[in-house]
Amino acid sequence: MDTPSQFRYLQLADLVTSTIDNGALAPGERLPSVRTFSEQHSVSVFTALRAYRLLEDRGLLVSRPQSGFYVANRRRHQLSLPSASRQQPKASTVSISGAVAGLLEHASNPALVPLGCTVPDATLLQSKRLDLALARAARKHGDRYNIYCAPQGDLGLRQEIAKRSIRMGHAIAPDDVLVTSGCTEALLLALTTVANRGDTVAVESPTYFGLLHTLEMLGLKVIELPTDPINGVDVEVLSGLLDAQPVAACVLSSSFSNPLGCAMPESHKRALLSLLAQRSVPLIEDDVYGDIYFGRERPKPFISLDGGHNTIYCSSFSKSLAPGYRVGWIVAGRFGQRVLERKLAFSLCSPVLPQVALAEFLASGLYDSHLRRIRHTFHENLARMTRVIEDSFPPATKVSRPAGGFALWLELPRAFDSRVLFDEALDNGICIAPGDVFSASRHFRNCLRLSAASEWSERIERGVRRLGQLAKAQLAR
Repeated sequence: MDTPSQFRYLQLADLVTSTIDNGALAPGERLPSVRTFSEQHSVSVFTALRAYRLLEDRGLLVSRPQSGFYVANRRRHQLSLPSASRQQPKASTVSISGAVAGLLEHASNPALVPLGCTVPDATLLQSKRLDLALARAARKHGDRYNIYCAPQGDLGLRQEIAKRSIRMGHAIAPDDVLVTSGCTEALLLALTTVANRGDTVAVESPTYFGLLHTLEMLGLKVIELPTDPINGVDVEVLSGLLDAQPVAACVLSSSFSNPLGCAMPESHKRALLSLLAQRSVPLIEDDVYGDIYFGRERPKPFISLDGGHNTIYCSSFSKSLAPGYRVGWIVAGRFGQRVLERKLAFSLCSPVLPQVALAEFLASGLYDSHLRRIRHTFHENLARMTRVIEDSFPPATKVSRPAGGFALWLELPRAFDSRVLFDEALDNGICIAPGDVFSASRHFRNCLRLSAASEWSERIERGVRRLGQLAKAQLAR
């Protein structure tokens, strides 16, 4: 099937990027004219120009008036990747609820530059058609949907989710799906199914603070796994930990972990699944960012690699389409009945109207074009933010290179304190996420996470540059 012309420019941009990366195009070398490039690839001049402009935005090309486009010279410095996290000797209790509550309070303040929480900006999601579907369902069938639905959720929505499962390489049936109030409830149901208060679960390090908050409320202990910023958790270290102590479950990102944005290679995923199956340790996977990938294909989640035999799959539409609708889902396999019992006890069922609206939107076929657009937007946001960080933060700063999602993880020298920066940033009208909330043992004080979930603007750029100035000033003291 032919690629739609509006996305052909992305393929051309990838082609030029690869040519630069492999050295065929050297810094300072002139590219073919826009017209020549369009003829070479049988595209319109507009499409060719759009590809060049995209690469200019990414900092790979520079345009010279009356001359054309050239490969950009290498930047003064290319920031290194963050360090792989260290192995923690033992499980620890979690105590971050106060810090998380304070962060979320500030992150919801519209007066602050929104770099703190990974909640997509409504202007980026452009979910008007979804909202119209919700209004239409309420207007036409409000009485029908003002009820309790089955605890599994609306059948229409479960059917649409099941149809989409082919895209991740694992066919599921509508009866396999249970609709939840966001991915947070899905994780809560999964954790209470396989673990009891006082048990230990293994997580990535750093990991999402919302997960740590849930673990704290459930009275679970945490063992933090060394995590590489590209390849994810260290499977060999996990093997040794399982030999040394009982672990009730592993909770890992399917792809694009929060905050690192790393994606485990498929071979590593298979090795991890084999290890957990041998030890009868269930895996709970969080796949909320799976659809926001920057490569050619969606990475396969763990459930598609083991057929769901030892995996509980959790996801939601909160990061890709509708954070305010709070619609997630869980596929629990052999744990399904126990998960259903907990759903009945905790919330009985999820609200019907948002489910019906989402089902209609998915059935319309609009979701995939929506995903292509936001993947491009978030990728661009991250590239722009990285360039500003390179220009304005201390030279020793290290920054992640996410393969998907919309967050950056920054590591600064050991003397740096992101808690101090957090307070100074608030005084300057900026919200960030300090690094210590991403660790049960409150490590990563010299790190921070920045969110690129808002539409890029001068306000966002000024906020990032101001953070760099504050970081430099702190290290100079």
